This record gives sequence, C-alpha cells and structure tokens, in this order.
Amino acid sequence: MSTLDDDYDLRTFAAALDPEASDDSPRADVATAAWVDAESMGFHDPAGDDDSLGRAARRLVADGRRLTGVYRREATPGSLDAEGRPVATFASFDKTLHVGGGRLIDADLVAGVTVQPTHRRKGILRRMMTDDLARAKAAGTPVAALTASEASIYRRFGFGVGVRERTIEVDVRRAGGLLSEPEGSTELVTTASLAEVAPDVFARFHVRSPGSIDRHEGAWNHALGRERADGTPDPAVRAAVHRDATGTVDGYVTYRVESAGGGPGSTGVQTLVVVDLVAATDDAYLGLWQLLLAVDLVRVVRYSNAPQHDPLAHAIVDGRALTISHDEDHVWFRVLDPVAALQARPWAADGVVTIAIGDALGHAAGTYRVTSEAGEATVKKAAVRRADLELDVATLGSLWLGGSDPVTLAAAGLVRERRKGAVQKFRAMLLPERPLHGITYF
Repeated sequence: MSTLDDDYDLRTFAAALDPEASDDSPRADVATAAWVDAESMGFHDPAGDDDSLGRAARRLVADGRRLTGVYRREATPGSLDAEGRPVATFASFDKTLHVGGGRLIDADLVAGVTVQPTHRRKGILRRMMTDDLARAKAAGTPVAALTASEASIYRRFGFGVGVRERTIEVDVRRAGGLLSEPEGSTELVTTASLAEVAPDVFARFHVRSPGSIDRHEGAWNHALGRERADGTPDPAVRAAVHRDATGTVDGYVTYRVESAGGGPGSTGVQTLVVVDLVAATDDAYLGLWQLLLAVDLVRVVRYSNAPQHDPLAHAIVDGRALTISHDEDHVWFRVLDPVAALQARPWAADGVVTIAIGDALGHAAGTYRVTSEAGEATVKKAAVRRADLELDVATLGSLWLGGSDPVTLAAAGLVRERRKGAVQKFRAMLLPERPLHGITYF
C-alpha cells in the first residue's frame, strides 16, 4: 500500500514576488503563483491573470505567510497537477491576539486550507495541519487560530470556537433613534483620508477588545474599499469618522448602499451595508450607529460583524427593530501550550481548579493546576488522582478567553465536573472584563 510520502511531495516556502518585476506591477514568483491559483480554485474564485496573482502575492508577502503546497509525484498528462499546481494548499502566519487586559500574544494563524476533491481521504489535510501545529509549538507559540469555511472540520485537530459573531439588520424607520446622546461628533470623510487614521483606530480597538486579532494586508484593502477583485477601488464605498470631545478620531465606519428594485432615489428598498465598523470607545460605537440610522433613503442597515453582546439593541428606542439574521462561529482557538496560554490572560476571581485536558495530538495533554490570585494565574502540571474538571483541548479553546460559559459546555457534555462547585468556580475565574469581539477574517 502506498503512503502519502510515496505519492506526494509536501513543500513549505515563503510567499515571494518575482524579483525582476517592478514595484508598480508586481508579479508572483512561479511557486507562489501556482499556490494562489490552486487556493483560488479551492474556494471557487475565478482564475487569476498575472496582475491579480501579483497583487495576491504582494499581500501574502506583506503578511509574511508560510505557504505549503502538496504536489503529485506522478501527475497525469493534461491534468492541472501536471502544470505544477498543488493539489492542496495551506498557509500560516503570525499576528497578535488580544487575550484581555490590553495583553497581546503571538498566535499562529491558519488560512488558505484547500484539498482538491479528487485527492481527499488520503491524509493530506491532517499532515499539513499537524506539521504546522508542531512547528508552531516548537517555536514557542502558545496558541493557533483560524476562521473556518466549514464548521465540521477543525475540532478533530483540537480547535474550539472561541469567538462568535452575528449578522444584524436594523429597520431604520422603526428604530426611532437612540435613547441617549453619545458624546463626540461624526463626520463624512473620503476613504483616502480615512486610510491615514484607520490603523491607529484599529490599534486602539484591538487592545480594548478581548478576542481581537490584528489585521492583515487583505483585510485593510476590503475595509477601505481600495481594492476589488479586478484591483480597482470600489467607488460605492463611503466613509465616516467619529471624533471625541478633543477632536481625536476614535471610531470609523465604511459602508455602501445597495438597492433592490431600483437605483438610488428610486422606490426600491435601499439597504445600507456596513463594510467595516471600528470603535475604540462606547461613544464612538453609538455615534457611528446614530449616523448610519440617519442616512437618507435607507430602509435597512445590515452589519455582518456585530458583537454577540451588542449594546445597540439596548440603545435604540425600539429594540425590536434590530433582528439577528445569522449567528455563527468566527474565530477558533487551538491551545498548544496550556501553561503559557492560561498564564497570559487576566483572571477575574481568585481560586484554584485542576483541569485534566485530553489532546489526541499530545501538545496540551495533561492535568494542570490553575491558581488565580489578584488577576494573575500560576499554572503547573499537577499529579492528582482525579482532576476537578475534565475536558478536551478543543473545549479548552472555547473556554480559554471566556467566549463560552463552562456551565453551558458542561450541560452539553463537553466539561465533566468531578468536584462539586468546580464548574461555577471556573466560570467566575474566566469572566473577561469585556465581552469577546473580533472583526478580522483570515
């Protein structure tokens, strides 16, 4: 019986540009172009020309992405594989993750995972994933993270849903405005001028919001409407900022208005679609929503990255004007080093809990004593006959930053309480200072 290594080559390399191309017209090098082409096919995106492949490669290089391609050793003549295109793709790169209390740690971000349908059930995904997790663990990275296109794949590798998000729609006519007047002011601006201040605003949001992951190059292009699929700016994207009492920009929003049944100004239903909303303060969040709800000719405002605990439902006159049209997992966490990961975050209550963690890959397996005092935790391997709580590493990923309630996961059968009161104690210890919220896809 043949093995994976008999039939395929696995190659990991840094994304790169053709050194002979100009900065104004970047071109991907051969390996990167083939990888991007294969990834695009895996996500059903159109095949790229040299210009689009060059733009994609420039983004990958800016992020410092590590690319893994899986290549057939003996490709059939005429097949896509015979053109040097990988049959599977995988990427990872490092960004900061906010774990609470303004503390940022490095996380291994997994992205670009595809396997051609004709090459499944051969262990390719498992090999790519386990190789990367082992590399990250050896490098001292305490946690990996991903955003999943399919929710049924990644728990088997130890990933658990850590941050959720929802899509909301607000009926503008019914909402009736805000119950209180937020401090500060809002102003419409050009997307070009917004680009100068947006990174600073996001940095403030990032260190305020547990669960937030720093942005990559492609996220900025989308958020600011500066690059569509054809590489041109999106002229439909508008922008506004919120300023605090001192005149400092502490929030911004980009949006476009879409119509159903007619163009702008027609009798068709106008929907304002929020592209990006970043608020470093509560007043900025409410002030920007006050502006969005006042845009003329708009019937509905739709926001697809709304936080689970959204203050807007309490802030508008008629809370029933806000409906949730979709709710799903956003960021999945995979703890690689329980000691480093648990000690990195702040703790809300003093206590001692022992946790037995199951991990089929071995990275986090063991029993650990978590002792929290004055907001800090000491975590050590524990030699006890029976731990207070038993769970697997994917469940630990869901609980780690406080995005899931251990009482709820115990009811789901994912946390086993072996000492009475341990679930409630752990619940109090894990409580984050703010609800988790992240707006970065990768």
